[in-house]
This record gives sequence, structure tokens and C-alpha cells, in this order.
Amino acid sequence: MAFFADAVLDAALQVFRDATTPILHLCSSDPATYAAAVTASLGNKAAPTITAQADRAGSGRKVEVSTFTNGSVTASGTGSYWALVDANDSRLLATVAVPAAQAVTSGNDLKLTSAIVLGLADAA
Repeated sequence: MAFFADAVLDAALQVFRDATTPILHLCSSDPATYAAAVTASLGNKAAPTITAQADRAGSGRKVEVSTFTNGSVTASGTGSYWALVDANDSRLLATVAVPAAQAVTSGNDLKLTSAIVLGLADAA
């Protein structure tokens, strides 16, 4: 059985925490690139809080994008994916499906009511 030390997994997760200009976008589709995330964005939260690395339920390590209530909806539509980007480097860092697609209206506040877990499992 393979094994990865927590320090190895934490180093990979540190990329999220080291992002110079992190922005969390609510997207209408699953973006495969930074440009696609920005194009599909219905709203965003600049500088979301990303927690320190910690044990992940089951196995492995995780960070979480913390809940917030002060994001901005910039276009009306149905959000189905979250995309975390580093705008400074024009990099797509991660995408996560929204548990239940949500209709949003331009001009409203964007809210995240449950933390987004970004994790890595131990090697199997």
C-alpha cells in the first residue's frame, strides 16, 4: 500500500492558500480553464477565506473555503459549479459541483452557506 505523509498532501493544498488573488466564482457550467470560469461566472467573492490544512474525514488532508454572505451576483442564471481561481496568474485552481443548482439574480448578494471542502485522500 502506498503512503503519503501529511506534509506532502499539505504542500499540494498550500497552492490554494498561496494564491495571490483568489476569487471564488459561481459558474453556470463546469469550466476547464481560467477564461472559461470568468466567462461562465454569474457572481464572485474576492479573497474568500481558505482555512489551514487539516485532517479530512475518512483519510487524507483538506482545506476549506469558508462560508460568506458578501459576494456579488453579476449576472442572472443558474449556478451549478464553484470555480476557485488565482486572478493574478490567470489560473483555474479547482472546480466543485454545487450540491443543488441555484438560480441567482444580478444585483443580489452571493452567499456560500456550507464550506467547500478541497481535499486529497491518502494513497490507496
